[in-house]
Amino acid sequence: MKHRAPLATMAALLASPTLQAEPPDVDPNVTEAKAIIQEFFGNLQGELQTAIQSGGPASAVTICNAKAPGIATDMSAQTGWNVGRTSLKLRNPGENAPDAWEQAVLLQFEERKAAGESVETMAYAETTEENGAKTFRFMKAIPTAELCLTCHGTDLVPEVAAEINKSYPNDQATGFALGDIRGAFTLSKPL
Repeated sequence: MKHRAPLATMAALLASPTLQAEPPDVDPNVTEAKAIIQEFFGNLQGELQTAIQSGGPASAVTICNAKAPGIATDMSAQTGWNVGRTSLKLRNPGENAPDAWEQAVLLQFEERKAAGESVETMAYAETTEENGAKTFRFMKAIPTAELCLTCHGTDLVPEVAAEINKSYPNDQATGFALGDIRGAFTLSKPL
């Protein structure tokens, strides 16, 4: 049996900058996933900003390559959730390739964006079942922000482009514009 959290309710929750008491009809897994995403994003953003301030924009590529997977692994170990990021346009396919469920949700996100929905609040939750085991799955779209364009935009400075080519020879994750869906945070946990 599949359960879908009301998207309007999820959107309102994810739009809020801080955690608040949730309405009684909100799945507590959504609340927990939201908190994990906020912490993951905060940790990653802090690392990126520090790297850019100390070593310039090319150092942000190194941080994503070296530290982002570790942040996800640490968050997974601390929370009991499987925590990660994925996208339709991958930079690191070995770490971030979407599974079939994630790909379907990412495509749904693109359709929702095309229909006018805000990427800022876009999320999806579902309880799936495979071989008798239930899993709660949650994805939150990552809007392309100004900071993202440094390494994911269309006009990369030469040193950033060189570092991307060195660290990610099969990169597909450039050409984004402000407000595009850069990818999504993806979380799951067995129920």
